[in-house]
Amino acid sequence: MPRRKILSSLAVLAAAALGVPALAALPAAAAPAPERAEATTVSAYAGSPQEAAANKAFYDAVMKSALAKQAKSGNKLAAVTVRYRNNAPTFATQISRSTQIWNSSVTNVRLVQSSSGYDFYYTEGNDSRGSYASTNGHGRGYIFLDYRQARQYDPTRITSHETGHVLGLPDRYSGPCSELMSGGGPGPSCTNAYPNSNERSRVNQLWANGFAGGLNAFTTAR
Repeated sequence: MPRRKILSSLAVLAAAALGVPALAALPAAAAPAPERAEATTVSAYAGSPQEAAANKAFYDAVMKSALAKQAKSGNKLAAVTVRYRNNAPTFATQISRSTQIWNSSVTNVRLVQSSSGYDFYYTEGNDSRGSYASTNGHGRGYIFLDYRQARQYDPTRITSHETGHVLGLPDRYSGPCSELMSGGGPGPSCTNAYPNSNERSRVNQLWANGFAGGLNAFTTAR
């Protein structure tokens, strides 16, 4: 999603006029900082090499964590299970919906909520960078969901888009609304929270054949 700060209440009103759903009673104060988080580079709609690298590092960390757990359990499952923890209660509905969307869209990876042994987590607050995905520098990824951005852009699209980074998809801000990873590029009127056929195919390819395929993709990525 774009890393733009909402400049005034006029922008919020404009978004509402376009039919963009807002979250009720969003907290005004920022939540505690993400666990041992590293700084994330601010980027514009066009993206940046630093942002692309952060997204790639996030995907690598999540895949490595998920595959390590699966290897330890000895289960060579058809799909790789990626576990997440919800530290963003304000966005609980959006996170649940995003999980449903992705689990119904792809077959080679499955998102499951867990309070322990998780591979990444969601957190929330106010940040001029907006929402973003990153790593904490210690082998674990997190998704930060921004209150102000969620008042301007569709919050389920934001959550589903950022979750796409968990699964290995890069930003494509120049894409159409039908492309989930175009994020905020199409503007606040875009409320599509579903990946298109190309995005679904790419995720299935990245996580193909469960453990064996995921391990191969991770090794190749390194």
